[in-house]
Amino acid sequence: MVIELDDVTTRLADAGFIAAREEAEELLECSEGDDRVLASMIERRLRGEPLAWITGFAMFCGSKIRVDRGVYVPRWQSEPLARRAATRLPAQGRAIDLCTGSGAIAKTLQLSRPGARIVASDLDDRAVHCAGSNGVEVYGGDLFAPLPRDLEGTVDVVVGVVPYVPTRSLRLLPRDTMVFESTLSYDGGEDGVHILRRVVRESGRFLRPGGALLIELGGDEVELLQDDLTGQQFTDVETLFDDDGDVRGLEATFNK
Repeated sequence: MVIELDDVTTRLADAGFIAAREEAEELLECSEGDDRVLASMIERRLRGEPLAWITGFAMFCGSKIRVDRGVYVPRWQSEPLARRAATRLPAQGRAIDLCTGSGAIAKTLQLSRPGARIVASDLDDRAVHCAGSNGVEVYGGDLFAPLPRDLEGTVDVVVGVVPYVPTRSLRLLPRDTMVFESTLSYDGGEDGVHILRRVVRESGRFLRPGGALLIELGGDEVELLQDDLTGQQFTDVETLFDDDGDVRGLEATFNK
């Protein structure tokens, strides 16, 4: 029996998936006409497994990004941060993408500024392999620790979607997120800014004067980081909002 698009769409919609038809189209395309493969993929999705792990890719800033099973899935909500980082990156500049995951932001910067050097880092070996398969110059390790020393003091942009969810708020994330994805990608410590503070404090070693720091965050975390930003000589701190008016990130300039 051939499984039709409308059948898949109905099953996904009945299970509560908002973009049911778009997801059904991706599943049908990736199954390449094999109904047994498609049926397996549908069941995986109905259990809540991320669509990108099933299809092997996610779209980000208009590009198809490979996403291996177990690797953090890039969210469309991070696209404005990536595009904004690209505007701060000179054509022949240098950028660092922290906690790169699949390498989606780094890849976006590469495509926007093909003459620039983009490097990335991630703690997860699976992420390092995945980002590398997407053509990213990636290093395995904690934040800035594994990056080449010759970058110090020369970088135009540091960008990252690092963990920033307060530990107490992890339980509020979608159930499927916590079932399938690691808390390593989300847990920002008691107040959510434990890792963000480290990024602020360590960025100055790599950024050139006038370089930009762009990080994703939420809630009151810009205020919580204000003393750290001032102490590390960041100025022109701007809070970034999404279309609903919610805090999504910050942009600051290094003026040492």
